[in-house]
Amino acid sequence: MSGRSLAYLTSRSTDEVKGIGPAIAKRLAAAGVGSVTDLLLHVPRRYLDRSALFDIAAVPLGEEVTVGGVIETISSRRIRGNRTLIEATVSDGTSRVRVIWFNPYLKLEQGAEVALSGKVELNRGFLEMKSPDVDRLDRPDEDLVTGRVLPVYPTPAGIRPARLRQAVDNALRRSRPITEVLPAAMLARHRLLSRDEAMAAVHNPQELAQVAPGRRRLVFDELFRLEVALAMRKRRQIDDATGVAHTVDGLLVTPFLEALPFPLTGAQRRAIDEITADLASPHPMHRLLQGEVGSGKTVVAFAALLTAVQGGLQGAVMAPTEVLAAQHYLVMSDMIVEAGMEPTVIDRSVPDGQRDLFTNDDATQPAAAGRSVRMALLTGKQAAANFSARSVRPADITRWIADGTVDIVVGTHALIQEGVDFADLGVAVVDEQHRFGVHQRVELREKAATHDPDLLIMTATPIPRTMAMTLYGDLDMSVLDEMPPGRIPVETRLLGTSPADLEAVYRTVRAEIAAGHQAFVVCPLVMESDKTEAASAVAEFERLRGVFPELRLGLIHGQLRTEDKHQAMHAMKDGAVDVLVATTVIEVGIDIPNATLMVIEDADRFGLSQLHQLRGRVGRSGHRSFCLLVAEPTTEEGKQRLEAMLSSTDGFELAEEDLRIRGQGTVFGARQAGIKDLKLADILRDAALLATARQEAFDLVAADPALTAHPEIAEEVRALLGTDVDWLFKS
Repeated sequence: MSGRSLAYLTSRSTDEVKGIGPAIAKRLAAAGVGSVTDLLLHVPRRYLDRSALFDIAAVPLGEEVTVGGVIETISSRRIRGNRTLIEATVSDGTSRVRVIWFNPYLKLEQGAEVALSGKVELNRGFLEMKSPDVDRLDRPDEDLVTGRVLPVYPTPAGIRPARLRQAVDNALRRSRPITEVLPAAMLARHRLLSRDEAMAAVHNPQELAQVAPGRRRLVFDELFRLEVALAMRKRRQIDDATGVAHTVDGLLVTPFLEALPFPLTGAQRRAIDEITADLASPHPMHRLLQGEVGSGKTVVAFAALLTAVQGGLQGAVMAPTEVLAAQHYLVMSDMIVEAGMEPTVIDRSVPDGQRDLFTNDDATQPAAAGRSVRMALLTGKQAAANFSARSVRPADITRWIADGTVDIVVGTHALIQEGVDFADLGVAVVDEQHRFGVHQRVELREKAATHDPDLLIMTATPIPRTMAMTLYGDLDMSVLDEMPPGRIPVETRLLGTSPADLEAVYRTVRAEIAAGHQAFVVCPLVMESDKTEAASAVAEFERLRGVFPELRLGLIHGQLRTEDKHQAMHAMKDGAVDVLVATTVIEVGIDIPNATLMVIEDADRFGLSQLHQLRGRVGRSGHRSFCLLVAEPTTEEGKQRLEAMLSSTDGFELAEEDLRIRGQGTVFGARQAGIKDLKLADILRDAALLATARQEAFDLVAADPALTAHPEIAEEVRALLGTDVDWLFKS
């Protein structure tokens, strides 16, 4: 049979392979192996080298070996449980080994020459093998399992390893030679095997040394397909979108930056320059802004929002929680005041028929016409505006967004609900992107009616470089890798739960409060539900009130009413609370410069990223700050996370360590619709190959955007990555 391409083999079901019937095909499909291509890419997890034959007299005990010889004696008998025991003695002239099988269907006889693969043990002074694999050497066939390098595959439930191994072998023989799709020059540049050679080396190696080069080629292919899709997506975002070339030399950004009470870091200036260049372009921005906890992402994002406003457009910030949205609103409102851009405050309770009295007021003029910026807050349960003297309703904010009164709105998913329409959205900022699905981000962008708004994605969780090249490979990236001057690294300590250790924690709390500072106590993470976690926080709050009767304690958790959450945060910010007992609701976005102590109870229950984020809630001033991890870790992963927290305060280092501890797992999730998780590659182990594949893919798409000169690659990307990427290939 002639060779086949992987794209073609994707259309062939596994039940067309000899040895796979409907029942096994169904089990394979449930394990993600539905096509012949899937079967060929279902690579062995390990190999048994049975190509070397040991003398029985010199065989190492307890190791996987292959021996050969002649059956001297063989017998069978029924044993308890209605089982059949077959016992044989095999000799190779140097010694003998006793062999036992529990297999009534084994057909062997005295005098047969055999090869045995398994472990040899010493039993009462005699060499013994239990249930080894066996091959007849006097009547060999193509199904040998000894005397060769034997692939061992991950086996779905209900499928015998030998059956799966034979099915893969049948599929490979029927499909070869596998069609090559990569240019010969690319293979030569990176010393890659041909695809056909790689498949044979992985599934049917003649020696173990052949496996690594074969696997390297298949991993490159997987990463290359992914990066081609990302490169095409990025190209389409430019070519198919109608953007806005913003006014970058306006009346707002420069005064705002000049009014800051602190100098920008070099990283902030670099990020602002990169974003400004994007905004000046007629193509919409798609940029990821990531940085360390407290590195100043909000200032950079606000500069981008002001760029839109100074050109007469609107800006929007979408945050995952009401607490974070409110924090952004308060911080940005303060920035407006500090820059002297606050609008005239008016009474918006005037009846609708009298609204024309305010048409010439500064509060209804475009911000670019003066130096005022009108901000609003809109979540599911709260609404606010910096230009209204009285409380406002969500309906008011919705109306002001639609008529252009609001310049910048901060909100939750409420911003993408039906009925919220923007007059002219120019820049959209999505904070903590990993908490939103890709569809929610798209819905926010679609709120602009006549063009594609510029998109800035922020994350306070540093992303490992390898993850960024896959998970966010279609985005440009700005990195804030410098901390503001004057920040002192937080000192992290690990304490147990003994009475003596807890008393040391309490002494530290009292000492920090006595010094005029404040503290957070984060309650143990409860996985069952938000309500259970809230109950845990309430119980811990009551307990700590008994421990600290002389201190002022506050409480915040996810089940509190919105107004109660804000009251708790305001009390902490205003200094009316000494110790705030909290759940992870304070993980991001909380800025209390006077807080110098973070106590995390049962710290081993938290993820490494969460621990680092919580630690980042303190150390936001020039005061010496502390993070106390209270834990008695019972798992190896828990110990590794705490050791990482003690050894580093660098979020990027910790992100790499977290990825190493957890493994890449499900890489994409909701971030990349239409891009499946990696089957062969490991983005840590294969980081160098990932960088190579990315460079080749982006160079290829830059030279051939529609892949018209490389139709086989286009067909393969579409076939193997699924129908959700079909739009990349439509003109």
